[in-house]
Amino acid sequence: MSAVTTYYDQDFYAWLVHQVELLRQRRLSELDIDNLIEEIDGLSKAQRQQIVNRIVNRLAVLIMHLLKWQFVPHQRSKSWRFTIKEQRERIRLLLQDSPSLKYQLADKLVDAYGLAVLKAIKEAPQDEGKFPETCSFSLTQLLDDQFYPD
Repeated sequence: MSAVTTYYDQDFYAWLVHQVELLRQRRLSELDIDNLIEEIDGLSKAQRQQIVNRIVNRLAVLIMHLLKWQFVPHQRSKSWRFTIKEQRERIRLLLQDSPSLKYQLADKLVDAYGLAVLKAIKEAPQDEGKFPETCSFSLTQLLDDQFYPD
């Protein structure tokens, strides 16, 4: 085990500060490359998961309001319309920072829909069976400012 690896194992924060300083000084040959790769890879996965989770939560709120809009039309309100617009904009802002994640959202739509139905049942006076078992909205429709289901 090298001295750098021991340093990494014994005092992670000190190791991290040292690696940053080496990078700033362009002393690349002294970097602990293997551990840096592991840490950057872990950081990227954690960051991706955090952003995806935030988008899934926003999608769930958006879908919930679209479901209520569709299945409880007599209670449509300015508040519901505003929430739909707000969620679309917040999703767009999250995707602006990480546009590559948009292509992973189709896979997460099932998760978002499940959460949305639970929330819609809680908030709307509907029986659970009134909502479709699967999401009938495409990702394109969900993000389209003009789309409101009838």
